[in-house]
Amino acid sequence: MYIRKILLAVVIIGAIAGMAFAYFVYNAVFVPNTAFENDKAFIYIRSNDNFNAVLDQLEPLLENKNTFLAVAKRKSYVTNVRPGKYAIEKGMNNNDIINSLRSRNIPIQLSFNNQETLERLAGRISAQIEADSLSLLAEFKDAKFLKAKGFEFGTALAMYVPNSYEFFWNTSAQEFRDRMYKEYKRFWNDQRVAKAKEIGLTPLEVVSLASIVHKETAKVDERPRVAGVYMNRLNKNMLLQADPTVIFAIKKESGDFDTIIKRVLYKDLELDSPYNTYKYSGVPPGPIAMPDISAVDAVLNYEKNDYLYFVADVEKFGYHKFAKTLSQHNRNKQSYVKWLNSTDIRR
Repeated sequence: MYIRKILLAVVIIGAIAGMAFAYFVYNAVFVPNTAFENDKAFIYIRSNDNFNAVLDQLEPLLENKNTFLAVAKRKSYVTNVRPGKYAIEKGMNNNDIINSLRSRNIPIQLSFNNQETLERLAGRISAQIEADSLSLLAEFKDAKFLKAKGFEFGTALAMYVPNSYEFFWNTSAQEFRDRMYKEYKRFWNDQRVAKAKEIGLTPLEVVSLASIVHKETAKVDERPRVAGVYMNRLNKNMLLQADPTVIFAIKKESGDFDTIIKRVLYKDLELDSPYNTYKYSGVPPGPIAMPDISAVDAVLNYEKNDYLYFVADVEKFGYHKFAKTLSQHNRNKQSYVKWLNSTDIRR
């Protein structure tokens, strides 16, 4: 009888212990363990982060850190951390959270446009992916890579076609650069290359001319006409005489691309720079900025016209007045200069 009581007690204790363990397991694995009010929270795991670094990010998002840690150990996540961007949804349990962290790296939409230098492009990209600006810039300026792909330092910016692209957040600097070269080759398909050849320019020259067109007018519908003016000048062996190239030359000479120049002065036209199209003929040796795709296509499909000159239209701001002769251009210019002087813009 005594032994039977002992066995019964052991069974009861075992049952209670089993129930307690089952309750703990249930709470650890299946009970919601989020502590935020939004529908989702995101964490960013860097390539060199270990489990402790992940736990530091997760802790403010969890109701119970200890139950998460127990399940993470059980599922071997502590030794299998994967970099990337991950979503934690409100009401997730520990099992769901770990499954998300193990296999649901979320792609991001990365975008860039209108960058004037490789340095600024690196800064723009580093704000969107894990790679820092210094590592990105080093890859952008890799001389061996540039030479192998047909670029130089002065033309390297042309390789980056402004658009929105899908990337994983943990993309490395080299992976980003290599992907952009593939996108460049995809952009410069047989049709665009054939059009460039038809108008007597290389793809890099098209991008350089497009960067001028882009700077001259923000009006997409006007860009083919502006491009037509510059193509007419090139075909007549005239100087392009584009003010944006002078502004770029000044900035490049000073090394200060934060300089704001609203008015090009006559003395600026004497700056000895291959980018100064008042002194040097042809297309500049590289883009003066990153042109929109619309500007590139405007050059490839430029308007066939007889215009050789244009000046800002003070009656229709953002647009320009075009002229076929210098005398007509000078008349148009008088209105612009009068308006410019009235604004007291000296530089």
